[in-house]
Amino acid sequence: MSDLRELYQELILDHSKRPRNVGTLEGARQAAGHNPLCGDKLVVYVDVRDGVVRDARFRGEGCAISTASASLMTEAVRGRSAAEVHALFERFHAAVTGAPDADVDAEQLGKLAVLTGVRRYPMRVKCASLAWHTLDAALRGQDESVSTE
Repeated sequence: MSDLRELYQELILDHSKRPRNVGTLEGARQAAGHNPLCGDKLVVYVDVRDGVVRDARFRGEGCAISTASASLMTEAVRGRSAAEVHALFERFHAAVTGAPDADVDAEQLGKLAVLTGVRRYPMRVKCASLAWHTLDAALRGQDESVSTE
């Protein structure tokens, strides 16, 4: 298990130091999110055409977990329908808020499974889920800023 934990940590560090899909998308749906406990702030942009997420990006400042989560999320949602994205968000949220010793279906989560270790640290769950709540707001066209509080 130690080797798997190390691999997970490496992937999180990689995505936090070299986040993917950073930037804006002209004409895309967008929403802002804020985690006041950690200071994470971001804006998520999502280009949806014919009910499918064509592109997703983010910009902002955050801790390593928040940045890695946003980076991994933008990779995971491309090419999925809004319904598939919502279902993935539900699976992800259940996994990061579940019991620390609960089994994780890594196959269903893919690379997102690396973030499930935050469930051992309840304050970090908000860091990992901020981008997802913000993406959900963007998909719903919500104008108000999303807060984890």
